[in-house]
Amino acid sequence: MATISVPGGDSAKRKLEYIRGFGVLLVIAVVGLYIVKWNPYFQRTVTILDTHGYPGSSIISGKSVAPPALSWGAALGYARDYFNAIWTALVLGLLLAATIETLVPRDWIARALGQPSARSSVVAGAIALPSMMCTCCVAPVVVGFRKSGAAIGSAMAFALSNPTLNPAVIVFLLFAVGWQWALLRVGFGLVLVAGGALLASRLGGKDLVLPQPQLVGSLPAGSDNLVVRWFKSLGRLIIGLIPEYVVIVLLLGALRSSLFPAAIAHSGNNPLVMLGVAVAATLFVIPTGGEIPIIQTLQSFGLGSGMAGVLLLTLAPLSLPSMAMLSRTFPLRVLAAVAGLTALVGLICGGVVVVLGL
Repeated sequence: MATISVPGGDSAKRKLEYIRGFGVLLVIAVVGLYIVKWNPYFQRTVTILDTHGYPGSSIISGKSVAPPALSWGAALGYARDYFNAIWTALVLGLLLAATIETLVPRDWIARALGQPSARSSVVAGAIALPSMMCTCCVAPVVVGFRKSGAAIGSAMAFALSNPTLNPAVIVFLLFAVGWQWALLRVGFGLVLVAGGALLASRLGGKDLVLPQPQLVGSLPAGSDNLVVRWFKSLGRLIIGLIPEYVVIVLLLGALRSSLFPAAIAHSGNNPLVMLGVAVAATLFVIPTGGEIPIIQTLQSFGLGSGMAGVLLLTLAPLSLPSMAMLSRTFPLRVLAAVAGLTALVGLICGGVVVVLGL
């Protein structure tokens, strides 16, 4: 991580900006993550060790092989279950994003995450590991980083690393499914995060780093005091990101039976079906760790091992709602390319599972 140094100007004022900005960010992050992520995931790990299985059933189909048919009830039911699982993490993501935009000095973000380099991407990927957020809950944080000077490659590394290399999910896989599946998630997850950051940097063009007023040496300019500015930032994030997010979640919930028909569980490792599943799973949205009961439920009805490998690497990293939110600061060509890469990595993982006979 870049060394925090205070560039010229009023050094006392700049030191205060750093202490205040990073202090508030640290308090919100540590307290919030303990409540929302660290403690619940520790408790879930203890449960897995006690029961030797992952708790809960598939959020897509419950204990059945087939999701409910297209209907308003299917949309509302999925949205209810999904938001019950993620709402606290989403609130935390919005709070962190507003804090990054208004309190964290932008010159530090520019030095740590603003270079179009492998180093910045590695730093971003490493910073992401403790937060362990799902693809949608991390999206507001990524938008905050981008608006504050993060390069497109490092922002994409942060976005992908959160759900894909989530240490808690890897531990869940290790204890509930097996070390081979945990290793597959780590290995192919690293490929996806590195490849996504590289693709974003190569395709970023003029959007590689967003134009930043007063990027070096100060917080964003404005006549409002910091508290008012923080609430304005939070309000903009809520109004700009949440309504379409809710609509897309409802749509995906209604379309579950079309995206994941019961025939998937009985199609073996058919390459064409695996391709369709890779695309559907890349677009679908699930809470953190939701891929495990989804895979286990379908396996109980005969899901092929290759299909399970596809789902392992495509359900978590991206989703249509997260891409809609990220489109505020990412070009569509970048999001489309990374979505394609996610589906491809999932297909390769599924192929490796079949070849190894797992």
